[in-house]
Amino acid sequence: MSVTRKFLSKKQRALEILARLKHFYPDATCSLNYSTPVQLLVATILSAQCTDERVNKVTPALFSRFPDAASLAIADLVELENLVRSTGFYRNKAKNIQAACRMIVTEFDSIVPNQMKQLLQLPGVARKTANVVLAHAYGINAGVTVDTHVKRLSDRLGLTEHTDPVRIEQDLMELLPQSDWENWSIRLIYHGRAVCKARSPACVACELADLCPAANKPVVIG
Repeated sequence: MSVTRKFLSKKQRALEILARLKHFYPDATCSLNYSTPVQLLVATILSAQCTDERVNKVTPALFSRFPDAASLAIADLVELENLVRSTGFYRNKAKNIQAACRMIVTEFDSIVPNQMKQLLQLPGVARKTANVVLAHAYGINAGVTVDTHVKRLSDRLGLTEHTDPVRIEQDLMELLPQSDWENWSIRLIYHGRAVCKARSPACVACELADLCPAANKPVVIG
C-alpha cells in the first residue's frame, strides 16, 4: 500500500521521498568528470548556468593544458577564457577560476581547503560549489547542494516555502539525516532531469506523485 502525503508530516514525507530516490537511482553520483579536488572545484564553477554535459566536453582540454592550481594561477587569461567559452559567462568564470587558484596556491599551500569557511573565501565559490567539493572530494556532508533542480523540486514537493538557496538548504538540512545531505541532492537532480522537468513534469509516471502537493497541478512558466 502506498504511503499518502496527507497522513505524513513534512519530515516523514522527506524521509519517504529520500528512500524512494535511493531505490530508483541507486547508482546516482556526481555527473562532473574530474581527477582532483581542484579539478572538481573548477568544473563546479563552470557548471553555473550550464549543463554538466557541456562542462564535461570542455574540461578535458582545459585540464590537459592546466591540470592543477599552480598552472591555472599563472595561465594566460585570454587562453583560459577561450578554453571555457562555451560554458557561458566565460570571462567571469575564467577570472574567478584563476583568482581562486591563486588563493589556493598562496593561502592554502596549493591544496583545496576542506572546510566550508575557507572554501567560501575563494572567488566564485558560494555554498553550492563548496558543498559539492566537500562532499565529493573529501566525503564531508557540510550541507545540501541546492542547484536549479533541487530548488524546483523542493518547492514542488512542498519541502520549503523559500526561494533563496541558502534558506532552502537550511530547510532541507532540518528534514534530512546529515549522512544523506549530498546523495539527496544528487538523486533529486537525476529525478529533475528524468521526470520532474521544469516545463513538462511527468506527474503520471512519477513515483513520488502521492507524496507531492504539486502533482498533476498546472505548471506555471514565468
